[in-house]
This record gives sequence, C-alpha cells and structure tokens, in this order.
Amino acid sequence: MVELLAPARDKKAVSAALNNNADSVYVGISDYNMRANVAKISIDDIADITRQCHDMGKMLYVCTNTVVDDKQIQKYKKQVEILEKYDIDALIISDIGMINVANKTSIPIHLSVQANTTNTEALKLYRDLGVTRAVLSRELSLDQISEICKHSPIEIETFIHGAICVAMSGRCFLSSYFYDRNANNGECLQPCRQPWMITSTEDKQLIVEEHENNTLDHSRLLSPNDMCMIEHIPDLMKAGIDAFKIEGRARPADYVACVTKTYSEAIKLYEDGLWDIKSRELIPGWLNELRSVFNRGFDTGFYYRIPNKTSYDNKATYKKQDIGIITNYYKKVGVAEIKLWQDLKIGDEIIIQGNKTGSITQKVESMQVDGENIEYIKEGLIGLKTDTQVRQNDHVYKKVEIENIGE
Repeated sequence: MVELLAPARDKKAVSAALNNNADSVYVGISDYNMRANVAKISIDDIADITRQCHDMGKMLYVCTNTVVDDKQIQKYKKQVEILEKYDIDALIISDIGMINVANKTSIPIHLSVQANTTNTEALKLYRDLGVTRAVLSRELSLDQISEICKHSPIEIETFIHGAICVAMSGRCFLSSYFYDRNANNGECLQPCRQPWMITSTEDKQLIVEEHENNTLDHSRLLSPNDMCMIEHIPDLMKAGIDAFKIEGRARPADYVACVTKTYSEAIKLYEDGLWDIKSRELIPGWLNELRSVFNRGFDTGFYYRIPNKTSYDNKATYKKQDIGIITNYYKKVGVAEIKLWQDLKIGDEIIIQGNKTGSITQKVESMQVDGENIEYIKEGLIGLKTDTQVRQNDHVYKKVEIENIGE
C-alpha cells in the first residue's frame, strides 16, 4: 500500500490532514522551515502534534531543509536532541551537514526534494549516509521515476499535487534579488507569480501567453500551473512509488482537508480494484473538489512532458468569509452554538476550522434561535446541527462563490 503524506502549516491543518485519511503529516519548525513566512508551528508544539498523530496510528515528519551556516548547525544540534525526545517519525533534510548531525540520533532521515536527486547512484550514496527515504526531483518523468524505483536501495517519495516552482528543485534567487529575502531559507515572496515580460536591448518585448490572450496584464511567464495527478493514480501506483506527497505547507486547513480526502478516495478506489469500473464516474467530481480550493490551474508537471501551462492568480471557485465563532457545543444532540457577525441562511455552505476539528465543510440545513426554526439571520446567536463534533472557539466561515480570471 502506498503512503499518503499531507502538509500542515498549523495545528488546524494537522487535524484536517489526519481527519481526512492522511497516513502521515509533514510540518516545518522555525529557523529551518522552507515556509517560514506562514509557519505557525514551533518546536514546543511538536510533542503534542506527535502524540496526536501516533494516537491515530499516523506518522509525523519534520522538515528541516533550509540552507544553513555553521552557527545554524550548532543550534540545530540542540533542536534535533529535543525532536528525538518527542519521538517524531523522520526528519526531512537536504543539507549533508544536517544529515551528519541527525545521524547521531535515532530519528530516521528522509532526503528533501531540495537535494534534487535524479539517479540511483546518488541514492546509494545517501543510503550509506543514513538516509532511509528520498523525495525525488520534480523534474523527473514518470518513466525515469519508475526505473529508479526498480533499483533504489531506499524508499521513494514523489509529489503528486500542488505548486510547481519555476526554479530547479526550488533553488531560486528572485526574492533575494528583488526583496533581499532568502527563498532558500523559507522567505520566498513568489515574485515569479507576477506578470513578466522579456525586453531586449533594442526594447523589443516578448510576452509569453496564449495566442488569443497575449496581453501583459495576463502574462505569467515564470508561473507554472499546479500539479494535479488525480486522474493518473494507476500510473503512479504501477511505478512503485512508496509515498505520495501533497505540496501545500503554505495553504490553509480547508485546502489540506479537500486535497487529502480526494486523493485518499482515489488511492482506495485503485487499491480496491475498482478504478476501471468507477473512476470515469468519480474523476469529474474529484476535479471539481480540487478546483474549489486554492489553485493556479492544473497540469501534470514533468510526469509526462515538460509543463506547458502558465498560471494566473488563484483559480479557486470560492472564497472564505469570516462569519462567526463556536461558543458552545452540545455533544449529546450534536448542536453547535454559534455567534455570528455576518449573515447566514438555509442552503449556505460553511467551513468550521479549529486545532482539533481541522476543517469540515457542510451545508446549513436548519438553524434555530431560542428554539424556533429560522431561514435567515443577519447576526447573533444561533443553534446549528453539525455533521461531526466541533469545539468551542472554532472559527466559522461561509463559502462565497467567486468569478475566476484567465479562464
């Protein structure tokens, strides 16, 4: 069976991943996090998160895959000792010096995609250095990955969904050049996602875009579409990959819940031997779900060819409107008391998110005020029956449809 590995930027996303059938979760910690701009997990949080994962029979991996100097290595030695006590399941590392430090502990080592591993000989060397799993370079084709899997001395992991960086294995200096922010230490501000054009010394301009929409306003010269392999699960499974990885440690809990749930269903369908029977019916629904959350349009990355689609801004079909908070939950009757500061009506879809709740989405089918059924409320306290347990101080959002640009 293949392992499904989900990302988490905070405790809400951790719960969202676990509650939607992820086999493992990966997080970053301060100082060594490639998503430092949005990281909300400290090393002190790892003990509780590890316990939460292990209580559910899941695994926790901690990313420490930034570029480091001698001073940072010294601090890393102390942090690794703490992580070993917390009983995490693996460290994800790209730097050889950090691998050397981690080897002095009992923590398994996974090689980060930042190491840009593209061949079996490199894997043999990393095995000798104590690495037990490698995340292969995103720039490999499916045929190349399949061949590596046949001969690899260690486990193989590949990305199957999420953002694709324009730089080789994420080694980019645009943020450093324009903003003095080091992308290789987790400070990327994604200037590649802006409109770009090429201007020659003779002031001739080249704007790379679809012929029918060749305008500077909509040009995304350096911005590839997100990877989406939901339609190609059988090819990935047959390749012999040990773990499927979802990209998205910068993305919110509802994204993690949606993508994890969708890929979990697709993997189970294949493992149950029902792909040929039911996939044609289910794939359109899966794609609609994946399009509903943050995305830049979809492509298959390098799996079948060189990516040929550039992206616009977020193409999600809805946005989240902050409308309220859970003030109480009555477990016996499955009803939440919600304090609303925005309007809500029967038929609306809401998202409830919290550190333990993760992210759940449901339609409003009934609301009550003082025991009386209502159809609409502008603001105030309501009772609402929920599909699953929620908790006090969970945040409540309303899904609001948005029009996408660049279609």
